[in-house]
Amino acid sequence: MGQGQHETGRRETVATSLTGAVSDEISASLAPVDAELDRRYPGDPGTRQPVHTVYVPADAFTAGTVRSWGDRALAALDAHAPDAATFAACLGLPDHLAEPVHTRVRAKLHREPVEDLRIDFEDGYGLRPDPEEDETAARAARLVAEAYAKGTAAPYMGIRMKCMEAAVRARGIRTLDIFLTGLLAAGGLPEGLVLTLPKVTYPEQVTAMVRLLEAFENAHGLPPGRLGFEIQIETSQAILATDGTATVARMIQAARGRATGLHYGTFDYSACLGVSAAHQASDHPAADHAKAVMQVAAAGTGVRVSDGSTNVLPVGPTAQVHDAWRLHYGLTRRALARAYYQGWDMHPAHIPTRYAAVYAFYREGFAQAAERLARYANRAGGDVLDEPATAKALAGYLLRGLDCGALDLAEVIHATGLSRAALEGFAAPRRGELTASAP
Repeated sequence: MGQGQHETGRRETVATSLTGAVSDEISASLAPVDAELDRRYPGDPGTRQPVHTVYVPADAFTAGTVRSWGDRALAALDAHAPDAATFAACLGLPDHLAEPVHTRVRAKLHREPVEDLRIDFEDGYGLRPDPEEDETAARAARLVAEAYAKGTAAPYMGIRMKCMEAAVRARGIRTLDIFLTGLLAAGGLPEGLVLTLPKVTYPEQVTAMVRLLEAFENAHGLPPGRLGFEIQIETSQAILATDGTATVARMIQAARGRATGLHYGTFDYSACLGVSAAHQASDHPAADHAKAVMQVAAAGTGVRVSDGSTNVLPVGPTAQVHDAWRLHYGLTRRALARAYYQGWDMHPAHIPTRYAAVYAFYREGFAQAAERLARYANRAGGDVLDEPATAKALAGYLLRGLDCGALDLAEVIHATGLSRAALEGFAAPRRGELTASAP
């Protein structure tokens, strides 16, 4: 049937009352808004997001740190959960996930134990004599460059410098300069380079970081915007300003497109609010509020949100390790359900439960997500009426599962009939497509 023609064969008369000039005038009046939307809310960058960040004090970082964390994580598994049944019983995994999760966790610890590593020059390093920190920064640059050259680096690596507060500002700037200069001298800035600015309280401190990175780019003829950075949210003022506005939203804009992530600092933020040490945790109501504000502020901007950490370490006798594992597993699963897809890990023995939680999250929902997306893509209908926004979420879920190793590309293609490129198309639709009607 032709357009405007019903099954009876009758053609409808289409009439309008407005001239094209009205639509043109409205479009012209909204052109600044269109540009503002594109600038402020470009959407997710579509790149891989690591499931965790590992922090290592700068003086403890060595060429073997990544492999050492993997080996220590494997040793913890061998000592306290040598088989799938023991691991599953500890974490409460269902029988059908016990073997797949255990097998994938062990494979991950052999292949890629750390997804994101931050060499810490802040709290984990402390105040040192300037010559000592200078040398440590230069050494970190050399080791990172060598790791990327040898293929032994984590996918993402970088440093956490000291903050922009007056007492340590000059030291932080110098350390960053030494580290970046050393990387350039050793062959260039790696694609996985990540920089972290801690204890940000005012947007002006973000602006200062932007100026610092611009100056470095100009000094070396680097493309504008080559250097980005994460903002750590560790103070109450970073969430709520004195005028009642959400400071973190202003920080994202102050970064002028350079902000890549917002990382929640569990213990600094909790202490700032007066939460007692025994109750400082990532599931405290104060933490939930802060991360919810961060999440809303970052939505659509391309800036990703990361959860914090637990300081309960899986060490000691098996019963104690299992208690710590259950806590870490539960906090990680809780974060994933709230769309915090990244968190901090403080100890090598945290890594098994990080990956177990992530893999269980993606594997237990894989079949349903794949079926729903396949039905949507094929306009097949079903018992759930999915919309474009839901298709985006389903594709994003599958892509995250692929990136971390929870899912294999072959099984995703088999279950959905979609290539990775097709998944990426659903996960990152052009502006306006999410408002289209569902098929």
